[in-house]
Order: sequence, then C-alpha cells, then structure tokens
Amino acid sequence: MNQAITIRIPEEIKKELREISKIEQKPVSDLVRESLRKFIAIHRFRKLRNITLPFAEAQGILTDEDVFKEIS
Repeated sequence: MNQAITIRIPEEIKKELREISKIEQKPVSDLVRESLRKFIAIHRFRKLRNITLPFAEAQGILTDEDVFKEIS
C-alpha cells in the first residue's frame, strides 16, 4: 500500500520539478519516486562496496580494470 509523506522543499526545486514534469510528461510524484529509488539503489551499492572493498583489496583487485580481468 502506498502512503503519502509530506516534505518541505525550496521553491527553486519545486519549480524545476514542475518544468521537468512538463518536459518528461510525468507527474511530479513519479519523478520524486524515481529519484528516491535511484538514491536508495546508490546507497545500497555504496554500502555493499564498503563491505566488499577490503576483501577485493586483499586479492589485489584495486581498479575497475582489475575487476574486468577477473570476470573475463
């Protein structure tokens, strides 16, 4: 079930959201939900990265190129 929440945002952001809403032809609420989903996904990724990074470093995996070499 979806629940409503109330947030306060600066008028400038509200104006930009309305403009993007018109351009994208999507309701502002859809844009906000999509943005929150992306924020949560990035947060989860960073959290997992911080957990796995010490293990990767111990194996000598320090760069993206190292990862690609390992999985190729």
